[in-house]
Amino acid sequence: MQLSHREITVRLASPFRISRSTTSEATLIEVTIEAAGAVGYGEAAPQARYDESVESAQAFLDEARALLGGDPFALDGIARRLASIPGEMAAKSAVDAALYDLCGKLAGVPVWRLLGHDRLGPQTSWTVWLGDPDDMASRAAEAAPNFARLKLKLGGRDGLDVDRVRAVRAATDRPLMVDVNEYWTLDEALDSVPRLAELGVEYVEQPLPAGDEGGAALRDASPLPIYVDEDCHTLKDVAACAARAHGVNLKLTKSGGIREAVRMAHAARALGLGVMLGCMIETGLGIAAGCQVAPLCDYVDLDGNLLLAEDPWRGVEFVDGVQRPSELVGLGVVREGG
Repeated sequence: MQLSHREITVRLASPFRISRSTTSEATLIEVTIEAAGAVGYGEAAPQARYDESVESAQAFLDEARALLGGDPFALDGIARRLASIPGEMAAKSAVDAALYDLCGKLAGVPVWRLLGHDRLGPQTSWTVWLGDPDDMASRAAEAAPNFARLKLKLGGRDGLDVDRVRAVRAATDRPLMVDVNEYWTLDEALDSVPRLAELGVEYVEQPLPAGDEGGAALRDASPLPIYVDEDCHTLKDVAACAARAHGVNLKLTKSGGIREAVRMAHAARALGLGVMLGCMIETGLGIAAGCQVAPLCDYVDLDGNLLLAEDPWRGVEFVDGVQRPSELVGLGVVREGG
């Protein structure tokens, strides 16, 4: 198999603010794997929060060329060889997606069918980025006609997080979830979560910093389900999350790809945990890979490509609030103009 990669930059339609950063554009890496006359594509979205960069991902991909072997269907063997290089989960996810795309094309079926999954997952939420209460309410009201669910970014550290949710609730009756991105203390969480429950919030995502010792206490006291994101990366993390949360947020860029995310979803179910699926800022190529896992999840947050000014990949369709993967072979996406 032959692997190549290239760097691309995508711009957001509007700046996107969370508790720890504001983003106007994202640099991604497209991965191409060729074998037996077919071409598979994947996408990496390296995250500084996880000690990854575009440069480190590219260095990994250069090293990974020699580890692929000649059989694209030998996914376990390839994964074991790639695991000999630590970290770089975003790049590993891109290789995994490209292999699945390639295998689907060689087998003549969509990836979701290759996996034995249903085609469609739950409706995706639309992310309302962090701002002042009135601004968030305005943007939520604008999005509500087109999205069945809204996820609010909190963590302003200004005492206004509950006011933000209250303002949004006054502007729309859409189901609401909140994501704090590790920016509450235990005391703030214990004070805020009951008030969010009164406002009809469905769950709270990553309220405490990853590894915070107060996780178990919050889980036991919370009237709302607590989902963890930064606490849960790969299969080895899932069991520990059961002690500090009611559910886990899977992201391919953290897990290293579709194959590991599927394992994580089943492990979480066995432990009685809820399962949600998230994304980074990604194009339709990255979202198409996520769609393959979505049917295993209770909640889905796959709006990364919808945040872009222009999406260079087409194939995933947003219909009735659901990100629908293509019925074409592989991941089913095609580069615009290609």
